[in-house]
Amino acid sequence: MRSPDHDHLTLLLRDRLRLRGGGETPSRRLTGAVRDLAEAGALPAGTRLPSERELASAVGMSRGTVAAAYRALVDAGLCERRHGSGTYLLAPAISDIGHLMRRDALLIDMSKSTVPDPSFLRLPDLDPAELLRAPSQHGYDLMGDARLRAALRGRVAGDFLVTSGGQHGIDLALRSFARPRDAVLVEETTYPGALAVIRRCGAEPVPVACDTHGPDPDAFRAAVARHRPAAAYLIAVHSPTGRVTAPERVAEVARIAREHDVLLVEDRALAELVHGAPVPPSYAGEHPDGTITVGSLSKVLWGGLRVGWVAAAPALLARIAELKMENDLATSTVSQRMAAAALENSTLDEWPAELIRRRDHLSTALRRVLPQWTWRQPDGGLSLWVRLPGADAERYADLARAHGVAVAPGPLFSPDRAYRDHVRISFALTPELLDRAVVALATAWHARDASAGAIDPGLGLPV
Repeated sequence: MRSPDHDHLTLLLRDRLRLRGGGETPSRRLTGAVRDLAEAGALPAGTRLPSERELASAVGMSRGTVAAAYRALVDAGLCERRHGSGTYLLAPAISDIGHLMRRDALLIDMSKSTVPDPSFLRLPDLDPAELLRAPSQHGYDLMGDARLRAALRGRVAGDFLVTSGGQHGIDLALRSFARPRDAVLVEETTYPGALAVIRRCGAEPVPVACDTHGPDPDAFRAAVARHRPAAAYLIAVHSPTGRVTAPERVAEVARIAREHDVLLVEDRALAELVHGAPVPPSYAGEHPDGTITVGSLSKVLWGGLRVGWVAAAPALLARIAELKMENDLATSTVSQRMAAAALENSTLDEWPAELIRRRDHLSTALRRVLPQWTWRQPDGGLSLWVRLPGADAERYADLARAHGVAVAPGPLFSPDRAYRDHVRISFALTPELLDRAVVALATAWHARDASAGAIDPGLGLPV
């Protein structure tokens, strides 16, 4: 992430000072504002802070106040002074997947595509001892707890092993087969966690063009011929776009992969969250011996319940199981038995229906307040993929954070850092939080231009 320019940095600091309010000395407020922006990722490592005189003038404080704040930041190890050059931030840089996992208690977080709270879960009165009753007694059940495996049988086709969430499954699947300098095909926008794994393997993610139905078969075939990939990572119900891959597209791409002996890693974490469209079939239907399917309960139960699975043909699954045994021995039995209880007792059809209501609520509010923003209404998933006309998404995301709301900028989802005018925003929050977030998003949008009108917090409308 690049450092913000001087004007953008002073704007971020002014807005953060406003959000922190009173109750502190001016120097402590300024110190806290810089710390907040650094911890939120809006100021990357190496950012040069304005001179004491410049910042004092920009934020309406005395030069002595700014100097005291800078000394406190240096003493705390957050900044360093370079003789003759200025004051620089020492906060660590973070990866793209780290960007999505940042936490700030002051934020309304619309950046994560997950169930934000466990309010839809229905759990029985659990005896804590029941959570510890593993058939093996020691709890090291490599393929997963028997009770959870039974509860998952209706969701997972074929044999599978339980993982610590979908990200763990993607990591195991790709690391089992991708090697340095390998090509791995991905859709032109994709999940940043998969991109991080591919790059950590030393492999190269290669984007494949898509349309509203899924990966373009001609583009996929051409990429296979040109790059001879080790694997392709594909998403059934797509994030960030919310596209549901058409059944005929699944069949055609799977046939190409089978003809050319290309391994498919299929991410079905969002596959149950479709909004009126049919659940897409698995690529494994046409390519059963060459498809690894990854699933997760984080999108239908709760993000904090880190339970997922990997399903594959026996030869592929054996290789993944060997890597998992080296990786973590076994997924937590306590988490698995809690997940099994949730699956056995929860009415999970309430959540997809509620998601449609929240999707429509956010869409209506955004169209009213920010009519220049555009998106295709998603057929599945938890997020809107929004185009911001004439804007830099990373800069806007920084500004939105300063106004109290987190969104995910488009370049995070692109292997070549494209989609610089897009953001992904989750509609999974409660309507009350969505309304507050829309006001903040609109305020940040209008703050890009100092001459733009303010936003009335009561109405959420330009005044």
